[in-house]
This record gives sequence, structure tokens and C-alpha cells, in this order.
Amino acid sequence: MGSPPQLTTGRLFSAWEPDLPALLLVLLLGGLYAWGVVRLRRRGEPWPVPRVAAFALLGLGALVVATMSALAVYDRVLFWPAAVQNILLDLVAPLGLALGDPLGLAVRALPERRAERVRRAMTGRLVRLLTFPLVSTALVLTTELTVYFTPYFETALRVNWLHQLMYLHLLLAGSLFVVPVLTREETLPRWCTHPVRAALVFLDGIFDAVPGIVVMTHGTLIAGAWYLSHAPSWSPDVRHDQQVGGGAMVSIAELVALPFLLAILVQWARTDRAESVALDRRLETELVRAVPTASSPAGTPAPDLVRPWWETENSEVAQRIRQQRPER
Repeated sequence: MGSPPQLTTGRLFSAWEPDLPALLLVLLLGGLYAWGVVRLRRRGEPWPVPRVAAFALLGLGALVVATMSALAVYDRVLFWPAAVQNILLDLVAPLGLALGDPLGLAVRALPERRAERVRRAMTGRLVRLLTFPLVSTALVLTTELTVYFTPYFETALRVNWLHQLMYLHLLLAGSLFVVPVLTREETLPRWCTHPVRAALVFLDGIFDAVPGIVVMTHGTLIAGAWYLSHAPSWSPDVRHDQQVGGGAMVSIAELVALPFLLAILVQWARTDRAESVALDRRLETELVRAVPTASSPAGTPAPDLVRPWWETENSEVAQRIRQQRPER
């Protein structure tokens, strides 16, 4: 395989090469998602356009860019395109796919029996273990460190099928953390409330920067034998190339953490709003039941007034209502 031409700004945007396995995966995911959206709309049920846009542009778009753009053209002669490629697959693509909520779409679009199978699969013991927040975070961090600090990465540069497997490995590892935190609450422990998830996302953003920092400051070249023997004449110093790649990994990891955290905060606000509306409705119902009507027949004893539930329950929700309601 000959050395590609010098990487310029123009070629960074114009150099593309097809990757058949990645293309098939993109077409499969996109086709299934489109089928679900069309099926819902035929039943008169809407599916949010922002979710479709996030899935197609950020999720599938990141897959295409990582595996078929100039990053894929130059990943075997320069380290930094490979580093950006891997971080797109590990962080950006899972975030876009999760924001599209494909599992929620599947549950709504499939017939009830098949939808129930999907629910059971999502709440199975193995899935709960792999998506447990501390486990999934450790898997992401371990995957990134294993890729760069074992023979895994250099071997994948030589063996194409292992390179494709590494793509899938990175994508799945990232999805195990992102998808449950954003869309699949039933797979998470009960204590993993929105405030806890926001804290986990914040910590995950810090942990995701660790591999990039280590790569940037590591004294030994990563896949050094490969890149030293395949470096084109126009390429920068291999060590400088590695530092650029590590810096790109840190920058992208921190940029992704912000929209991820914002998505959690938006969900938190929506959940609080929905709970407040439900509480108001329950409050109105209890008040109607507690107050005797003026149309009671004369001489009929008034029913015993029952204290509202929020005055007798010792729950967090009841305490919030007692604090918000003025004393009568």
C-alpha cells in the first residue's frame, strides 16, 4: 500500500474511502430506525424530530466520519487521525445514538410480544451488570487504555478484520454507559436519580480525559514500530504526532461532556415538571374528596373530613407539599 498524498486542509474534507462493514452497519441502523419512525407515524403517533436528527447526524454521522473520511484514509500513516477516529466511535457516536433513543422507539413500534422481549432483554441480569454505572465507566476507561497500551492497536493496524472489531468494541463500550444514563432508566439502580446521573456524567468527563492525557505525555511511542516504518516523508515527527493525537482526544472528550451533561439536566427539569403536574392533579382530587358538597340533603350529617394524604404521609414528596402549601 502506497503512502497517501500529503494531508492538507482541502484533503481533510475531501478525502474519503468506503468501508463496507461500517457502511452496512450504518445502513442497517438507519433503516431500522426509519422503519420504526414510519410505523409510528402511520399509527398517528409522533416521534420527536430532534431525536431523529440526533440519531442520524450525530450518531450515524460520527460513524461515517470515523470510518470513511480522511481520518480513515490517513489513520495508518499518522497517529492523530486514528486517535480522533477512536474517540468519535467511543464518545460522540454513542451520544448521538442514545439521544435518538432507538430502544424506546423499538418498544413503541414493535408488536407487543416482540416489544416485551426487548424490555426483558434490556432488564436482564447481564445487561444490568454491564450497564451498572461504575462498571460501564470502568469498561470505557479500560477499553481506551487497552487499545493504546497493549499490542491491540498496533495489531489492528496490520490486520483489517481486527481493525473492524476494534471499531465495534469502542462503539459498544461507549454505548454501555451513555444509553442507560440518557434513555434506559429501567436498567439502572433506583439510587441512580437524575442528580446522581449528572454527577456521574461530570465524573465520566474527567475520566474520559485520562487516556488522552496519558497518550499526550507518555514517553514511549504508541504503535511506534508501525508508525516509524510507515511515516510518509511529509509527516511531522512521530512523537509530535502522538502529542497532537493525545491533545485532540482530551479536547473532544471535554467537548462531548458538556452536551451530555446538558441533556441530563434537561431530562431532570422535564421529569420534575411532570411530577409537579401529577402532584397538582392528585392534590385537586384529594381536596374535592375532602370537602363536603353544598348539595347534601338537609339533616344529613356531614361526612367526616379526611385529612389529605400529604398531611399524614412521611414521604419526601409529602414533605415538599407541606412546605409549599401555606398554613390555613
